[in-house]
Amino acid sequence: MAQETCEVKVRRGESVDRALRRLKKALDKEGILKTMREKRCYEKPSEKKKRLKNSRPSNCSY
Repeated sequence: MAQETCEVKVRRGESVDRALRRLKKALDKEGILKTMREKRCYEKPSEKKKRLKNSRPSNCSY
């Protein structure tokens, strides 16, 4: 499995808070945060199917 990395260099005179904000935006843009949240804990295949089924819009019209 390839290791995903993202690098943000702190500019001269830049606050740490602003650099963290740039890092978070870069991680979100590359999708690293999303994959980290998904891999936080094991999800059984049946639970995954159930979650995907509930997230899809239903095509039924009554």
